[in-house]
Amino acid sequence: MQKKAPFSPKMSNSSPSASPSAGPSGRSGYYRWMMCALLLFAAIINYIDRQVIGILKPTLMETFHWSDERIYSSIVFSFQLAYALGFIFAGRFMDRVGVRRGFAISVTLWSIAAAAHGLAGLAVGWKLPMLNLDASTGFTLVTLSGAAVGLAVARFALGLGESGAFPASIKTVAEWFPKKERAMATGIFNSGTNVGALASPLLVPWIASHWGWEWAFVITGALGLLWVAWWITVYRQPEDHPKLKPAELAYIRSDPADPVTRIPWRNLLPLRQTWAFAIGKFMTDPIWWLYLFWVPDFLNKNYDVGITVSQLGPPLITIYLIADIGSIGGGWLSSHFIKIGWSTNRARKTAMLVCALCVVPIMFAATGVSKWTAVLLISLAAAAHQGWSANIFTLSSDMFPRKAIGSVVGIGGMAGAVGGMFIALLVGAVLQATGSYLIVFIMAGFTYLVALVIIHALCPRLEPAKLNLDEPARA
Repeated sequence: MQKKAPFSPKMSNSSPSASPSAGPSGRSGYYRWMMCALLLFAAIINYIDRQVIGILKPTLMETFHWSDERIYSSIVFSFQLAYALGFIFAGRFMDRVGVRRGFAISVTLWSIAAAAHGLAGLAVGWKLPMLNLDASTGFTLVTLSGAAVGLAVARFALGLGESGAFPASIKTVAEWFPKKERAMATGIFNSGTNVGALASPLLVPWIASHWGWEWAFVITGALGLLWVAWWITVYRQPEDHPKLKPAELAYIRSDPADPVTRIPWRNLLPLRQTWAFAIGKFMTDPIWWLYLFWVPDFLNKNYDVGITVSQLGPPLITIYLIADIGSIGGGWLSSHFIKIGWSTNRARKTAMLVCALCVVPIMFAATGVSKWTAVLLISLAAAAHQGWSANIFTLSSDMFPRKAIGSVVGIGGMAGAVGGMFIALLVGAVLQATGSYLIVFIMAGFTYLVALVIIHALCPRLEPAKLNLDEPARA
């Protein structure tokens, strides 16, 4: 068998970039941004479904008389556990079946699971031991009962479904955008996570106050099924899409061609590029879970903010609106640097350094400052995380061919979800022991700088991974 060359950006000269109609500016068409809009709305729905439980935490704890913080952290942990397990298969699943079918299956599963949270009260007599963390004794078991079990089971199913979202989205961006636009496209669709988190404090308290907390889960869960119908109707591969003009297809394919061979995990796991991405996700994804699941509780504990729209709405709207700016701005920043002639390595890492530095001041949010000072510090950190996220996701497509991106994002997403599992337990234990978020926010402040140092040490130049393609992967 003839030995195949490792993946390299110079491996093919037969690129559509030779077409003069494609042009460096991409003025040949804009249909690719329709795909970005689809991803944006998927991210919005994803985070509405994910955020509902954080908004309703005070209501659930009062309704079911939960006095132990570890009950809620155990429910959150069940989501993170499933999210991590799901990522083991989600990336590979998207690479095998394609994003059209794969993403539709993923959203259908998580939408049904989101609605099923509303049935948690039917779990009368159910019991479930869950691993947790006690600040004084270490790891311990917490026994959930009744509705807590129902929520944990629904949360587990939600995590399995949502694990497919980012592998599918990043793979879609890699299929529909040239490298110079991928960070910007990723930043735009990733801003949907903030829009979803922004919409939650507006929708959820109103639904809960009018129809009960159960319907808050059911109604928000149903949104995903509407999106699936839209996705199946609109999405096709660029080469097969009837509405895509040849000139825009040439622009999308203006990067050097990728190998078409499937790339198994055994070829990806030994690579330092894979580990750089995975470690970066492991360290920084949990900080976003902190904002998503615990900030409503932080505001309630420290500033007596309830769950009504008038009380909780303005702070959370501010946080996620500013985070939206960070998501798009972070993606724009590195794309701008590339367009003015910077190398991909310098552009991505400079943007990530700016984001990492902007997170540091969050440590002061838990030191007794005023409510709105704390909100603005958290807003800056959330915006910086989203800018960081837009760039770290794009690292996968900078260093790997399209056929491997779903798998690489799956590996990194699994690492991030494992980190989220630990922070769910850690925050619950710290709050149970100290009643303060100070330690947690100090940890959050420096995590991104440490992660960037590790990424740079593993990938000082962001060169493409040298994949061993001697043996084709099995179908």
